[in-house]
Amino acid sequence: MGQAVVMAQDEAAMGAGAVASSGTQSEGKSENGVAVAFGRQLKLLRVRSGLDRAEFGKRLGYAAQSVASFEQGRRIPQPEFVDKADRLLEAGGLLMALKEELARSQYPAFFRDMARLEAEAVTLHVYATLAVPGLLQTEAYARAVFAMRRPLLDEEMIEQRVSARMARQTIFARKPMPTLSFVVEESVLHRPVGGRSVLRGQLEQIIRHGHLRNVEVQLMPTGRTEHCGLAGPFTLIEKRDGRRMAYVEVQRDSRLYTDWAVVRDVEEQYGIIRAQALTPRESLDVVEGLLGEG
Repeated sequence: MGQAVVMAQDEAAMGAGAVASSGTQSEGKSENGVAVAFGRQLKLLRVRSGLDRAEFGKRLGYAAQSVASFEQGRRIPQPEFVDKADRLLEAGGLLMALKEELARSQYPAFFRDMARLEAEAVTLHVYATLAVPGLLQTEAYARAVFAMRRPLLDEEMIEQRVSARMARQTIFARKPMPTLSFVVEESVLHRPVGGRSVLRGQLEQIIRHGHLRNVEVQLMPTGRTEHCGLAGPFTLIEKRDGRRMAYVEVQRDSRLYTDWAVVRDVEEQYGIIRAQALTPRESLDVVEGLLGEG
């Protein structure tokens, strides 16, 4: 399926073959090298300015406990905190220079390059088999998904992952609008991840997104006798420069395929899957029916 190279390579080298990354790192610990480095810089600048955590936090609108979490690298600050802290501490851009790396470090190592590509995509097509796709998830559903991970994630890591997943959903408000489509296995919508109330909120969100002009959501009925997607989930990405890629992730191991022949095969598979699935209108009718049953 094409030559495999390290996923951390510069994206400019992604011209042919498969860019592969193995997610062998443990997700259970919340320590993050970039966050730790940022926290140390933040503390040094704060102490130099003669501010204790309480006063510093008060001036920025954050609790002292939150400041402590940022300084200890246990939580990743939001971009607006970084901007405000840089100005207040007269850091001259030192803290803001780490903002992009901080944003990337919110994600598991195996997903960081994909997160960047997703944010730059002009078209994105997702086939999901086990859970509602991350871009469509509610905060409560996402939290339930991460809480079920094994090995267990600690609470700081769960909140970090939820925050990162919600941040990805700014793609729906991006201008110009990207073209987004999702094919989801019907069985996913019968799995009450997080409980019935969480599932209900999730179904409502799918309907809201499904009515957006640039979004199409389709369901693959469980009863289909012909099914082209049995090899598992994947995502297709097209960038503004016309480059097309296929991303596959299973058990924290990810592969980004850039070889034209491989991507073409996956695109053909997705086209057949969409033809075998319910239409977007039929799919939303099914989701509305499930809400009525609840």
